[in-house]
Amino acid sequence: MWACPKCGRSFKNRNQSHYCGKKPATIGEYISAQPRDIQPLLRAVYHMIQAALPDAEERMSWGMPTFWKGRNILHFAANKYHLGLYVGAEAVEVFGERLMGFETNKGTIRFPYADPAPLELIAGIAVWCRQAACGQ
Repeated sequence: MWACPKCGRSFKNRNQSHYCGKKPATIGEYISAQPRDIQPLLRAVYHMIQAALPDAEERMSWGMPTFWKGRNILHFAANKYHLGLYVGAEAVEVFGERLMGFETNKGTIRFPYADPAPLELIAGIAVWCRQAACGQ
């Protein structure tokens, strides 16, 4: 067992990623809780998805910023070395050619922090996911 030195919670895995204290209730709180150097990227991704999905509800689900319309459309999350975009396997397959050079598996796309985030591509994926999720 490993105990977090900040909050004292015990975990099976050493250095388990977790929130110390209360989980963020909003996407803004989530972004503010992330390391300062990646907050501008997270805000840019958030605003790009917001603009692409103006009628989607914003939530926190599975500890991640989530856009929802009748069901989850997509999630995004800050990870140690990359931004994770969680869109489902079908979206990864449909956008496969445009995602060359990015790590993908199942329904996940990883955009490394070391490279500029393709915001227009993320917006396009968001729109596609909304249409797939809502049947429009």
